[in-house]
Amino acid sequence: MSRTSSRPIRMAVRGILMIDDRLLLVNAWPEGKSDLMCVPGGGADAHSSLEDNLKREFHEETGLEIAVGAPCLVNEFHDRKRNFHQVDIYFRVTLVSGDLSQDWKDPEGIVTHRRLVAREEMAHVRVKPDSLERIAWEGGVHYDALEPAIL
Repeated sequence: MSRTSSRPIRMAVRGILMIDDRLLLVNAWPEGKSDLMCVPGGGADAHSSLEDNLKREFHEETGLEIAVGAPCLVNEFHDRKRNFHQVDIYFRVTLVSGDLSQDWKDPEGIVTHRRLVAREEMAHVRVKPDSLERIAWEGGVHYDALEPAIL
């Protein structure tokens, strides 16, 4: 079997948090270099459970404490030109404590904007993955194979 030389697939975890029928989105691009929004989360560290990774990443990006529920989406992002391939596992999460105060800042400086978005607003927000709206409001479990990575 022939394989192309590439770096390992990156594993990430993300949380779908609904508050008053609105989805929490973040702009996770340092210095706001892109308007692309996603749900909070990030890279999974080895030797730590996906749940623990998600709690850590979610808190870093939002300041919120969450409880992690069932997985609901597996999404693959890839870009052959950059030799990049990432698998994101999305979980439904619930708020345990904290609020979305305006004075909160991401300690790592990655998240530049957080907002709660109603379904009717989603058409006006650039968001990834493409299936996020349907999964957030309609439920179910879904798998997205090889969605192109974009900025």
